[in-house]
Amino acid sequence: MTLAQEEVRRRIAAARTVVVKVGSSSLTRPSGHLDPDRLDALVGALATVRLMGGRVVLVSSGAIAAGFGPMGFASRPTDVATQQAIAAVGQGLLMARYETAFGRYGIRVGQILITAQDTISPTQYRNVRRTLGRLLDLGAVPIVNENDSLASNEIRFGDNDRLSALVANIVKADALVLLTDVDALYTAPPGEPGSRRIDYVPDAETAAAGVKVAGSGSKVGTGGMVTKLEAARVAAVSGIPTVLTCAANAGPALMGDPVGTAFAPVHARESSRRLWIGFAAEPRGSIVVDAGAAAAIRGGRASLLAAGALEVRGAFSAGDPVWVDDEAGAHLARGLAGFDSEEIPQMLGRTTAQLKRFLGAAYAHPLVHRDNLVLV
Repeated sequence: MTLAQEEVRRRIAAARTVVVKVGSSSLTRPSGHLDPDRLDALVGALATVRLMGGRVVLVSSGAIAAGFGPMGFASRPTDVATQQAIAAVGQGLLMARYETAFGRYGIRVGQILITAQDTISPTQYRNVRRTLGRLLDLGAVPIVNENDSLASNEIRFGDNDRLSALVANIVKADALVLLTDVDALYTAPPGEPGSRRIDYVPDAETAAAGVKVAGSGSKVGTGGMVTKLEAARVAAVSGIPTVLTCAANAGPALMGDPVGTAFAPVHARESSRRLWIGFAAEPRGSIVVDAGAAAAIRGGRASLLAAGALEVRGAFSAGDPVWVDDEAGAHLARGLAGFDSEEIPQMLGRTTAQLKRFLGAAYAHPLVHRDNLVLV
């Protein structure tokens, strides 16, 4: 290993708080039933970290996969209503297994079911952060999953890879471990001739350029290597080292052994609030800016003033996340709107002095304050 890779793996081994994500295919038999042996092996690895004083959050898929077999389905159903009903059954089965398995080590678990709406709303985001933090303080292992019984196709994470990276931000994790059904990242699907294993990725922002990935995930899951690369990228630019490997390597990965693929962090950690704006918040609309405003925003630490805004698109309220776009439609930044979308048209192109004179002092403020603006 290079010295850089050794340092990344050392940081993962020394992590005080670690988020571990496991996919459905790593927990189930081909029939779709939960595999108790696989689940117990994973829990054993996580319990070791917890009993050594570490704080562990488990982001676990498997609710639908656990439920469709017992409910009489030969394979994962495709319609949303049936998936949601199956998830309601399977989530209970999944948690019962986890409670029993962790209970053998004297460890309590807590279930957290999240929808994308819970990370879009600032209030709900804070509630999730507070609950997860308190569970960790109490020595429990939070087990997080998307609330498949309530999430809709219109607003959902769609897979737990992205969710795990966002949870890592929420709890200010020191490491992220992505467990899947392959042992590492490869230059092409492992079965293809010439495919090579990648041990270390120094820059996750450019990792996808040299990798040929297959499509979606397994027949019992929803993710794929694309979503795992995106999760590793989100973690890396958030200052969180990541390792991607198979579930059988969970223990060695958590101990910093040279298994799987290690991803180096590429930025120092920002505040959790700015991380939320940059990654968790799904924009509700956009504000189009002129060339001068675009240049100022690209330069960093500039608020978006009404004088540089040309157009508002979509419907949103003050405090909602929005895109800031240039005239060509390219995204420059994400930010939190200072005004409702219906208020902004009368403000477009006006200076702060003009806003105060014609609309009142309440309007003499940025459309998006620089503290609420994150470049993309």
